[in-house]
Amino acid sequence: MEIKNKNLLMNLLAATIVGAVLVNIVSGEYTKKNVSFQQKSKEAFEFCKTNKMDTSFCIMADMSVHSGKKRMVVWDFKGDSIQRLMLVSHGSAGMKGLAWSTVGKPVFSNIPNSHYSSLGKYRIGNRGWSNWGIHVNYKIHGLEVTNNKAFNRVVVLHSWSIVSDDEVYPEASPYSWGCPAVSDNEMKYLDSLLKTKKDVMLWIYI
Repeated sequence: MEIKNKNLLMNLLAATIVGAVLVNIVSGEYTKKNVSFQQKSKEAFEFCKTNKMDTSFCIMADMSVHSGKKRMVVWDFKGDSIQRLMLVSHGSAGMKGLAWSTVGKPVFSNIPNSHYSSLGKYRIGNRGWSNWGIHVNYKIHGLEVTNNKAFNRVVVLHSWSIVSDDEVYPEASPYSWGCPAVSDNEMKYLDSLLKTKKDVMLWIYI
C-alpha cells in the first residue's frame, strides 16, 4: 500500500510539474504576442489620429508568427489591450511563376493576380457580400506603396469555413489567394464591430 501511495504521489507530482511548464509556455507565448502588439499599437494610434481614422480600436496581424497560431488581434486603444486574438490566413502566391509562400518562408507582394498577401496599413471600407464563409466581406484600401493595389486586386477581409477557431500549430492555417481570412465565428465577431464603425485600420506586418 505504501509503494502504491508513493507511485501515486510521484505521478501527481509529475503531472503538476508538466502542467506548470505548459502554463508557463502558454503564458510566455501570450506575453510575446502581447508585447509585439503593444509596441505596434502606439504607432497605430498615432497613424489613426493623424489620418482621421477610428481611434477606439484597430486590427493588427503579425505575419512573423506561424499561421497555425493566433496572430491577428483586435486592439482596444482605450484599454490599451488585446480585445480578441484569432487565426488569420495569408496568400499562397505561386502564380505567374512566382515563389510559393510557405509557413517557414512567407512571401508578400503587391503584384496583381499573384495571390500574395500585401504588408502595410489599410483602411477598412464598405461591407459587402462574399462567396465564402458567412457571406460577408469588408473591402480594404491599402494606404502604402506595399499594398495600394489591394482594392483593385479584390483583396478583402472575409471568413473561410475551413479556418479554425483554435490554434492548429504545428499545422498551418489554410492558404488564401491573398486575402486575410478568418474563421466564420471570428468574422461574426468582427462584423459586429465593423458594421457600426467607419475607417478602422487594419495593419498587416512582419
